[in-house]
Parts: sequence; structure tokens; C-alpha cells
Amino acid sequence: MVRVSELPVIDVSPLITDSAGKQHVAEAIGTACRDSGFFYICGHGVPPALIDRLDAASRRFFALPEPVKNEIAMKRGGRAWRGFFPVGGELTSGRPDLKEGVYFGAERPPGPRPLHGPNLFPAQVPELREAVLEYLRTMTGVAQAVMGGIALSLGLGEDYFRTGYTADPTILFRIFHYPPGPPDDPDAWGVGEHTDYGLLTLLLQDHNGGLQVHTGRGWVEAPPLEGTFVCNIGDMLDKLTGGHYRSTPHRVRNRSGNERLSFPFFFDPGWDSEVPPLPYAPGRRWDGQVDFTGTYGEYLLSKVSKVFPRLFEQQL
Repeated sequence: MVRVSELPVIDVSPLITDSAGKQHVAEAIGTACRDSGFFYICGHGVPPALIDRLDAASRRFFALPEPVKNEIAMKRGGRAWRGFFPVGGELTSGRPDLKEGVYFGAERPPGPRPLHGPNLFPAQVPELREAVLEYLRTMTGVAQAVMGGIALSLGLGEDYFRTGYTADPTILFRIFHYPPGPPDDPDAWGVGEHTDYGLLTLLLQDHNGGLQVHTGRGWVEAPPLEGTFVCNIGDMLDKLTGGHYRSTPHRVRNRSGNERLSFPFFFDPGWDSEVPPLPYAPGRRWDGQVDFTGTYGEYLLSKVSKVFPRLFEQQL
């Protein structure tokens, strides 16, 4: 049984505008992180016109014939792991997802480092490039501000993450397109149950629902709310806080009867950052799989290699 969402909506405008009320916002964020690791944010300042441009350009791209979309296939992106993948091309927990999508990241020159480099953009939809790059810049600012609230909620200085783990953050962005799912197939998941790898995810949804969150009270829906982003913490914040803040399993099933678009923005530690636990009482994760040594980049690469195993083998 899946219940209607109980996730809180938090106005983060004091964090964005550097105004009074930050501690109150931080306390609300801390409560949400301890409870389910999921909450909505409003007051983020992202222009609606930018969201509309991104949505329209994305729909134009996914309406293209698949051979045209494959002109920016991920195999053309090399070790940067950027570009398009078809329905069933991405695995979650070893099973193909019922979605297609495009991988983006911070725009960087070509180089040897995995998951870094230039993005691939479709020539047939030139406006997508400008919309994506502006969105990345805008959402990086929002994510830094929310991480400031998380730092305050942990009794740390507001700039704790900004001057440390996220001074040069790993920025990853996806645009996912879900075809309508078979209504009578219980195993047809747009995205199977999983947790996110990094620090923070900011999710923009279109008007079609489908996101479900596994809270301590069972599965709840996280439907789209006008003017908000769904915010959730990832494995690295869970690890940093010893399970005090929760990286919570979630999944997607598109039963709306319509196509669905979602835009997850992942804000993660710097590639070379090590992520030792902060001084909090240890907790227990749902799968016990966050313990690791080394850098965040090494951890991320090990995870992504399981999402696209064939592509990973080709890029070795």
C-alpha cells in the first residue's frame, strides 16, 4: 500500500536571500533529514521561465526519432559519460528501467578523468544547450544554499560544505522521459528502488506523478507540487552523519497514462574528496552498503559502472 505524501514543504528563501530566519529553516530541514531524508522546497528563486524553456526543449528532443537521438548517444561521450540512452538502457539494482534519458554534467574541457568533460547537445534542438547550462548554474547556487541550511542543522558553520566538500562540487544532471507504464504489470518500474549516491538531489517534476519514497511509515507518494522541488539527501550525507540523516530508498512508477518528464540535479562532493564520518552517533542504513574508503570519485565510478555495465566495459 502506498499512501498520499506526508513530506514537508520548506520555504528556503532565507537561505537564498541571506536574510533572517535561517536557523528556523535549518531546524525544519534537520527534522526532515532525520525523519525520511525527503522534503519539498519552495522560495528557491528559480525563474519559472527557465523551467518552461527547459521543459519545452526537452519535450522537443524526446519527440525526435530514436536514430536522431542516438546522434548524441552516450558511447559518443567517451569517459565523460554524457549523452542519450534509450528505454531500458539504464539499470537500477540490475534491472532495466522503463525510461530513456540524457546525461549532463558541469561543462568542462576534454580530459582523462572519468565523468568529466564536454556535454553532448542535439543539433536539432539548439535551445536545449542554453537552457541546460543556465539551469546548471542556477541550481548549483540553490544547492549550495540548501547545503548551508543542512550545515546549520548539524551545528556547523553555514559555509562548512561550501568551503570544503563542495568547494568544487561534482555536478550531474539528468533529464528522464518515461513512457506510460503498463497498468497491470507490478514489475514495470520507471526506476527501481534505490538511493542516490552523493550529498543532495534537487528534483523537478512535470505534472505527472510517480515518485514514491520509503519512509519509516511505509511507501508514500511524492506528487508534483507547483513551484517546488523535491529535495533528498544521498549516501554521502548519510555516511558523513553516521546514519543520523537518512539516504532513503525511492522509486518511480508512471501510471498516469501520459508521458512523464523529470529533471534530477545531483550535487555531490568534489571528485577528490574523501568523506569520513562527522562526530555523530552511528546509525544503520537500509542496505549497509555505504562503508568505503577512498575518494568520492572512486565511489561514484564504482556505482555508475553498474548502471551502464556494457558502456563501462567499452570505456576501460
